[in-house]
Amino acid sequence: MFHPRRTLRALLLPLAAGLAFTALPATAAHAASTLTNGGFESNGTGTATPTGWSTYSAAGQNAASFTEAGGHGGSYRLTHWSSSAYKVETYQYLSGLTNGNYTLTAWVRSGGGQNSAYIALKNCGSSEQRTDLPVSSSGWIRIVTSIAVTNNQCTISINSDAKAGNWINVDDLTFTSGKTGLSIKGSDVSSLAKSEALGGVYRNSSGTTGDALAILKSAGQNYARLKVWVNPADGYNNKTRVLAMAKRIKAQGMKLLVDFHYSDTWADPGAQTKPAAWSGHSYSQLKTDVYNHTYDVLNALKAQGTTADMVQVGNEINGGMLWSEGSTDNWSQLAGLLNSGYDAVKAVNSSTTVALHLAKGGDLSGTRWWFDSAVSNGVKFDAIGLSYYGYWHGSLYDFQTTLDDAASRYGKPVFVAETAYPFRLDSEDSHENIIDTTGELVAGYAASTAGQSAWLRDIMNIVEAVPNGRGLGVFYWESTWNAVTGNGWDPTDSSSGNGWENQALFGYDDKALPAMSWFGAHR
Repeated sequence: MFHPRRTLRALLLPLAAGLAFTALPATAAHAASTLTNGGFESNGTGTATPTGWSTYSAAGQNAASFTEAGGHGGSYRLTHWSSSAYKVETYQYLSGLTNGNYTLTAWVRSGGGQNSAYIALKNCGSSEQRTDLPVSSSGWIRIVTSIAVTNNQCTISINSDAKAGNWINVDDLTFTSGKTGLSIKGSDVSSLAKSEALGGVYRNSSGTTGDALAILKSAGQNYARLKVWVNPADGYNNKTRVLAMAKRIKAQGMKLLVDFHYSDTWADPGAQTKPAAWSGHSYSQLKTDVYNHTYDVLNALKAQGTTADMVQVGNEINGGMLWSEGSTDNWSQLAGLLNSGYDAVKAVNSSTTVALHLAKGGDLSGTRWWFDSAVSNGVKFDAIGLSYYGYWHGSLYDFQTTLDDAASRYGKPVFVAETAYPFRLDSEDSHENIIDTTGELVAGYAASTAGQSAWLRDIMNIVEAVPNGRGLGVFYWESTWNAVTGNGWDPTDSSSGNGWENQALFGYDDKALPAMSWFGAHR
């Protein structure tokens, strides 16, 4: 495994042992109104205190912070590392700032395992803001943190509280005016109504039974996602059920994303089966079917005062939809179907955002090919949604690269339409979980409540860092899909199991899990 160990450690660690520190200075002699040496290029390798920066460690472990070769954009980077457990902070004090919003951007790598590792803005007159480093041992990841400066000063801080051998790399920091944040902090709750009808129970973190939507809302969720099937075998996720759940979602003050599958059952990269009622229809009739179905559901939502805020025309349509007529083998026909859906959405409410959704969160070339084809065929859309499951869709580096490219290449906002992560591996029911072995996990993220929390936190941080404010936010997939007898994967088989309960946001004791708190904790 990569780590930044250098022989420099043998020289600096004995020196650090003789130093004593009592408190982080409130200011520094080099205080300025602009960030100095954000790329750590001024001193070369082996510098414990780079130009413009100061280092602090209460235990005298300053030597755990140093520069070395191998930067993100230049020749050098800042590294935190030690052969023994350490706590160290590298910081820079800025003064003479015009009050207002500011954003710190940094490129980072981390081998993970620390008690904490983060960048921060503090002593700025408002509450300290932090962003934790994601686990990425090879690819550089861009992260940001924003704050309101109200006292004309601010401290930029890079912190590690680490075990022996843990490491981070940080490079190319910038401190600029403006702020970041996420407008979408949501989850898919499509299985909730059936779960409740079959006896499913939901509790807050204290164990008090309550409405799952209210618990999610109190944790900070501001958006909910519902799928729509045309004529499902079990009678759930159809128009009637969506209308009922939409009332509850809007009553909680949350926004609503409606996800059209254009099927009677699951539509995803492996299956885009036409509804039975449309099975013999011509391509021309299918365009009308898409328009009428989309308009019918959305207009009914509008009529009851629960207008959809966002709509997906299709679900994970990597290979198209309504196969075979709407396959990507025939882009002109797929474009016609997608535009029929778009037109129906706008006919109901022109301000509703229309998103196209792929399961290609870490696939740069695949996402480019798909949306290049869509654009060249005149497909209309307002936003791009990507599914990103780290155990299937590539590294966090791949994810950020794909997300950033989609936002810039097509000039559209982007969001994570689906993500999730396990908090344990064993099953609560007799059905084997989809992710149930350690070999399937993402390196650095355990199947634990802490690992699940870190995953959601880091996905939100990467979306927040999409340039030009084009990162809208994240939907956690099926946050309420606990193991309830009868609420399984197969709508035609009431005995089918779940397979997802170890990735829900409610535990096997039905209590809200810690990861849920990131809906409220994130900017």
